This record gives sequence, C-alpha cells and structure tokens, in this order.
Amino acid sequence: MDIEKQKDGTKLYVKLVGRLDTKTAPELSEMLKDELEGVEELTFDLSELVYVSSAGLRVILSAQKIMNKQGSMKVRNVKGIVMEVFESTGFVDILTIE
Repeated sequence: MDIEKQKDGTKLYVKLVGRLDTKTAPELSEMLKDELEGVEELTFDLSELVYVSSAGLRVILSAQKIMNKQGSMKVRNVKGIVMEVFESTGFVDILTIE
C-alpha cells in the first residue's frame, strides 16, 4: 500500500493506494499517530484502495475516535469491495462518507 499525505495547517489529507490489510495497517497507524496532533480536519481519499481488512477497519475507526475529540473526519471516493465492507460492518453509519 502507498500512503500519500498532505498537511496544510490543521488539515490532513491522506490518500490510500492498494490494500489496507494486516500487513499494511500498522504503517498507516504509525503515520496517523505521528501526524494527527493538532489536526482538526482529516480527509481520507480511498479512490484507489482496492481492499480493506478488519485490521484496516480498526485503524480507520481509531482515527475516527481521535477526530471525534479534536475535529472532523471525512472519507471520500469509496468504491467497490471497500464500500461493501463498510456497509456490511456498519461503518457507513459511523463514518462521514462522501
């Protein structure tokens, strides 16, 4: 998985490319731990994410919990199997998906 990030003041934009699974979730978790301090608006672009596992869902949920305390989080461009996973796990009710 590739992680593309852009930080602009209190805004963080993260684009995920490839697979967010047991192997790659720790990398995303570590990056978010380093970057989320002071962030008030987090945006995930999942237009090129082709797969998400339960480990990936845990990282996204953890980010949502942090952002509930310090700002807002949006998930954009969710497609295909990733949207199916979000729907079957109830993440569509937890996340702000655009």
